[in-house]
Amino acid sequence: MDILNALVAFLNFVFVPGLAYGAQLALGALGATLIYGILRFSNFAHGDTMAFGTMVVILFTWGLQSLGVSFGPLPTALLALPLGIAVTAVLLLATDRVVYRYYRRVKAAPVILVMVSLGVMFIMNGVTRFIIGVEDIGFADGARFIITAGEFKAMTGLQEGLAIKATQGVTLGVAVIAVAALFWFLQKTRTGKSMRAFADNEDLALLSGINPDRVVAVTWILAAALATTAGTLYGLDKSFKAFTYFQLLLPIFAAAIVGGLGSPLGAIAGGFVIAFSEVTVTYAWKKVVGYLVAEGNAPEGLLQLMSTDYKFAVSFAILIIVLLFMPTGLFKGKSA
Repeated sequence: MDILNALVAFLNFVFVPGLAYGAQLALGALGATLIYGILRFSNFAHGDTMAFGTMVVILFTWGLQSLGVSFGPLPTALLALPLGIAVTAVLLLATDRVVYRYYRRVKAAPVILVMVSLGVMFIMNGVTRFIIGVEDIGFADGARFIITAGEFKAMTGLQEGLAIKATQGVTLGVAVIAVAALFWFLQKTRTGKSMRAFADNEDLALLSGINPDRVVAVTWILAAALATTAGTLYGLDKSFKAFTYFQLLLPIFAAAIVGGLGSPLGAIAGGFVIAFSEVTVTYAWKKVVGYLVAEGNAPEGLLQLMSTDYKFAVSFAILIIVLLFMPTGLFKGKSA
């Protein structure tokens, strides 16, 4: 039995990837829950907003690289991220003015807005694929690893190596900064307090003199920032492919609903619940178990509950269970 090597294998293939993926889902779910909490509808175009924002970041990254600009050991995409957020915010504000504002004015039912967002989703997806194509695109540069498996083995003398990618470290660092900035904004600024009041009781907020157009505009800007950041971090950690972000819509909404729709803390918690559930169920546990059992008793099979091809089925199953037994989620958000 080799507990230390088993622990390192677990950290290498389950915990660290789950932590990075959870941070990416948490940022995506924060944007979705922000729109639901303030604008009162589920924005099905959120995944393709992530794709569009990431595409803009990639285009600016290529432009910076062609000029010889880099960010040292960090990805150049981080320099392009503010530009990507700005362009995506302009797109969302324009979409709101052209599309969503009319349905708010006529007080359309939330289900109508959901259907409208489906139309926006297909248009955004088509535009993104038309501009950048449908192939996998890797745009991560700078350092590849914080620590390699070989370096870890040399340091510890263990048989199993721990490799932490630079993009995983960047994901966690940027996610912490983004979440801290968002909560500071919502808790400490006048606009943030207005948004919270608007989300709690729209009629009372309007009677208090809160400008609804300003609240809506800031909501879309924050959603653009969170979506672009989440999409860029996911693309850096894996790769960019426009259709992948459409598929990410399921785990993102599952995370938001598991945590509690409309609850920012719930979105973060839900992101990690969904991420670790997907990674745990689809990981082949043969190596970890092999270290824990006596030599010669290692399992013959992969000990994999589900193929990675079906990882989104895990999100779907958790989503159904939560909707059936806990519709307000872990943090008692609005019922889905």
